[in-house]
Amino acid sequence: MEANPKNIFTIKVEDGKPGTDGHPAVGPVFRSMLAKDGFPQLEPDMKTSWDVFRVAADKYPNNRMLGWRPLKDGVPGPYLWKSYKEVYDEVLQVGSALQQLGVQPGSRVGIYGSNCPQWIVAMQACNGYSLICVPLYDTLGAGAVDYIIDHAEIDVVFIQDKKIKEILSPNCKSAKRLKALVAFTSATREQIKDADEIGMKVYSWNDFLKVGKVNPCQPCPPQENDICTIMYTSGTSGQPKGVMLTHESHALYVKGVDLFMDQFDDKMTTDDVFLSFLPLAHILDRMIEEYFFHKGASIGYYHGDLNALRDDIQELKPTLLVGVPRVYERIYEGILKAIAELRPLRRVIFNALYNRKLASMKSGYSHKTASPFADMLAFRKVKARLGGRLRLLISGGAPLSTEIEEFLRVTTCAYFIQGYGLTETLGPSTVCYIDDMALVGSVGVPATYTEIRLEEVPEMGYDPLGVPSRGEICIRGKSVFAGYYKNPELTNEAIVDGWFHTGDIGEMTPDGILKVIDRKKNIFKMSQGEYVAVEYLEKVYGFPPLVEDIWVYGDSFRSNLVAVVNPHEENTMKWAESNGYKGSFSEICKLEGLKEYILKELAAVAQKNKLRGFEYIKGIVLDPIPFDIERDLVTATMKKRRNNMLKYYQSEIDTIYKKLETQKNAAKAN
Repeated sequence: MEANPKNIFTIKVEDGKPGTDGHPAVGPVFRSMLAKDGFPQLEPDMKTSWDVFRVAADKYPNNRMLGWRPLKDGVPGPYLWKSYKEVYDEVLQVGSALQQLGVQPGSRVGIYGSNCPQWIVAMQACNGYSLICVPLYDTLGAGAVDYIIDHAEIDVVFIQDKKIKEILSPNCKSAKRLKALVAFTSATREQIKDADEIGMKVYSWNDFLKVGKVNPCQPCPPQENDICTIMYTSGTSGQPKGVMLTHESHALYVKGVDLFMDQFDDKMTTDDVFLSFLPLAHILDRMIEEYFFHKGASIGYYHGDLNALRDDIQELKPTLLVGVPRVYERIYEGILKAIAELRPLRRVIFNALYNRKLASMKSGYSHKTASPFADMLAFRKVKARLGGRLRLLISGGAPLSTEIEEFLRVTTCAYFIQGYGLTETLGPSTVCYIDDMALVGSVGVPATYTEIRLEEVPEMGYDPLGVPSRGEICIRGKSVFAGYYKNPELTNEAIVDGWFHTGDIGEMTPDGILKVIDRKKNIFKMSQGEYVAVEYLEKVYGFPPLVEDIWVYGDSFRSNLVAVVNPHEENTMKWAESNGYKGSFSEICKLEGLKEYILKELAAVAQKNKLRGFEYIKGIVLDPIPFDIERDLVTATMKKRRNNMLKYYQSEIDTIYKKLETQKNAAKAN
């Protein structure tokens, strides 16, 4: 992946335009240099998601494709593997069995469970027999699953064993419409009986394969414009939205990554291994896996416990790791903790080597050539903690801090890049170039089949024709979704004149490099008439060591901001020890002294970042339990459900405001 020297990543295909007749101003339109003469055409035999897998199975029949760790007495063993041919044969059997159930082309088929080989076999069976795959989030819960089964009119659900009880729960009223459940392994006798009472058949995995083996049917390949998947996104308010993605868009993604990777000397090979732990129901993991299939490479699934992910890393020794910022924040914190435990002299040496390598990378050296001496002496130990074979790390889902990105680029002895995209854009719409330090802190430049521009947001003061150019990120291109299922009004609201309006606020350089800086919808007006961009403030206020996570709140009837803080447990307990406090983490979080200390830390951060007075947080609630899905405070992608948070913390918020009002009145009296 050694990059050829390049300074120009994009081409401007349209100039910006000032706002007229009630239409907002728009910035210039940028496209990848890989598509400077128009979007490249697909090859005749590579136009659908099914083509991607079918061709790979024919080309790499004996390569290891899917790996998993069987549990024995609750302990994961070594990885076992299925080859491309073995998976292909299972796909035909599952597809044939679905035909026996009378599932017709165009029907919707659900997949509900954690990442595993059965998930992929079911997905590819949908592709091969022109069925529409509908992933169900492993963390959505019965309410949303019930809604999706009904809304998508799903006929059959492939399901993880432990999830069967949720489908058969009285709360899942739509289960009555299902023809069958197919367990990833098997169901209990009681579950089979309960399903039978509502007219639903339950199959074990092996029994379902036998049905297909006895009644073989040839695949019914899809057309490029057919819907491949309806991927429901768990919005921060309201019911999930069904994003319709075509087969062509999947094939375009694979072609686009191929063209992008062709620019680099260090190529991906069939020996590459990807550790899959982000949910397959998310677009990011799904599309990474599709590209690995295309290359005949291997995918190993984590054994189901994110807290023991390091054990999977050491066992699998992956060459690619893909995570959201929180994953890399934990890796970063772990490395810093190890550094802090070094003897003082070794710590000084580590920091000196770090600064030397960073300076070399900033002056144009690749991570491989910047300082082999530093890699050998210090950073090889970091690489060993990550399995010893990592070549590339990718961060997506949300912006990662510049400090952490820079640190991991230096210390992991691997390439590290960020990207930006949404389910509606089939994942990455922008991507960074490896070893280009000018892109650190950004989410990169337009991907191969994407055009990007910014649109004015006057109520937030964002102007795409100003300096810097800022506005709502709008995306156009062949990778954009076909619409929201059964929701033309929302589709027309999101896609205007061919441009998908993301709701994210970006900052664009004159040569088309994008940063994500804010969120359009998460703004509110304070009582003094000032707008507050709450997601930006949460990024700023998330830096103090004692802050694990933070939710900032205010409304148009108040003049002050308040917040709920999840304290960082380890750092909080260190603070307690150094200040003479004893007790459990929950007990420490009740201390007024801790509240006062964190408030001072937040004020210091606000001052350092030159926040305006009304952006300072005046009161806080401390919650030792992280914002979680179980309390419906966050989505499956860990985005805050702000309305739900307000309902949950309403009494504490009211108490803070009453206290602030009392203090204000007392100050006036004095």
